[in-house]
Amino acid sequence: MRLLDERYLNFPTEGVLQMQDYLRSEGYVVNHKRVRRLLREMGILAIYPKPNLSKIGKAEYIYPYLLKNLSITEKNQVWQIDITYLPMSKGFMYLVAILDVYSRFVVGWDISNSMQADWVIETLQMAIVCYGKCQIIKWSMTLR
Repeated sequence: MRLLDERYLNFPTEGVLQMQDYLRSEGYVVNHKRVRRLLREMGILAIYPKPNLSKIGKAEYIYPYLLKNLSITEKNQVWQIDITYLPMSKGFMYLVAILDVYSRFVVGWDISNSMQADWVIETLQMAIVCYGKCQIIKWSMTLR
């Protein structure tokens, strides 16, 4: 199971058959049914493009990209906030990073085991205390 977990972290797009080939190349005698059962027990699913992702859904309103024609000429003019998840041995940790778009400097960051709005707000408040207020905060809210 350790080999499957390590392989998945390095190659998350590999499915049952690729994992079976990998284990066989490592000297293990396994069939696809055993590999499928082990992956299911571990909660591992291969990452692959889902159907119809390129089709635009029926959104009530699609917001325009307001920074398209903006000339960013100084620090603290635009900050960008990104949240990503980091896979761990037991679950995930979440990383929020606040980046100054002009200087590409990280003005604030934090790690948490749960994605709460208060956590992001506290990180933003700490960045404001350390580096002052910015004019625009860009936050891509992709909800899926």
